[in-house]
Amino acid sequence: MKILVQKFGGTSVSTEDKRKLVASKVLSAKALGYSPVIVVSAMGRKGEPYATDTLLSLIDESLKVASPLAVDLLMSCGETISTVVMCNELNRFKINAVPLTGGQAGIITDSNYSNAAILDVDTKKILDILKAGKTPVIAGFQGMDDKGYVTTIGRGGSDVTAAVLGAKLNACETQIYTDVDGIMTADPRIVSEATLIEKISYDEIFQFADQGAKVIHPRAVEISRKYNIPLVIKNTMSECVGTVISNMGSETTENIITGITHMNNRVQIKINKNSGSSYDDIFDILAQNLISIDLINIFPKEKIFTIDKKDFNKFADLLKELNMTYCFMKDCSKLSIIGSKMQGIPGVMAKILKALTRENIEVLQTADSHMTIWCLVETGYVEKAINALHREFKLG
Repeated sequence: MKILVQKFGGTSVSTEDKRKLVASKVLSAKALGYSPVIVVSAMGRKGEPYATDTLLSLIDESLKVASPLAVDLLMSCGETISTVVMCNELNRFKINAVPLTGGQAGIITDSNYSNAAILDVDTKKILDILKAGKTPVIAGFQGMDDKGYVTTIGRGGSDVTAAVLGAKLNACETQIYTDVDGIMTADPRIVSEATLIEKISYDEIFQFADQGAKVIHPRAVEISRKYNIPLVIKNTMSECVGTVISNMGSETTENIITGITHMNNRVQIKINKNSGSSYDDIFDILAQNLISIDLINIFPKEKIFTIDKKDFNKFADLLKELNMTYCFMKDCSKLSIIGSKMQGIPGVMAKILKALTRENIEVLQTADSHMTIWCLVETGYVEKAINALHREFKLG
């Protein structure tokens, strides 16, 4: 049995016309000899009746705090409704479909409500459905703990559901259908010449997902890499080949840079050695207070790093308590220049700095790993910077 996991996001199942396109993708998979396992998200975006955020707006903040179990049960309803509605569409296409909640599909989690971890999957029911010639349609984003309570596994969790099922069912591949053609060399809303990346490695796509690109959940990439199940990002609304994510990546391209992504809402912090008695312990103190830091540069008499804008007030209050002084710059953005082939190639950083300097863009800070170079710039220059780098490395 050739099992294929196909996950369809909220926009893909939001209207009848789009659900017909989903059904045609499933029908095509069956025609190619696959046994599809379908995973669906809640229908639509916030404001639409069954979207997760819309459901959450039905209850008070006090209940959200008092009963995480109730919150998870409510949040799971959107995906549960999607399974039945999608089965209705598949049956119109003469596909015998069976709707399943995450728990019914055998997805076992811990009891960390709203951010549960998947512990195991009992695949017996799914396999029985497939052996009977039927198509399981499974609610993403949810599971069940050992007490029988419904749990949810965090934002973007339907991607994780699909990846876990792909791994546990030893699928030929896991397809993630969305409303874009695949992974692009840069955000096409910023770079008009951005092109599709047809093949990319797990390591590279993890960097894309972790550094601001929101096409796929980073955890889904980790799981697929661990079990060596190819991931394919495809567009429900087109016949584009999409992006294949595997261990191999692209062996034919000569580009040392694969693509560029970015994260806004960064705040650069500078702390001098003479700023206060807690200087040596500041990173431990920030960790204890759940303030995540990034782009860390340590010099003999200064520490420079960035934090998320949402943590700045908490950071400021904390350093006031510690009686520490610091400098900061708000409205910064972190550019991530990603490419598995840059390792050992001299001059990449020089080329980046030259391209940005040519556009009169000041680089506030840099860091690098074996496949990513990060540059901090003012947010007002981020679009100009990305376009300059896209041209410099001939990614168009």
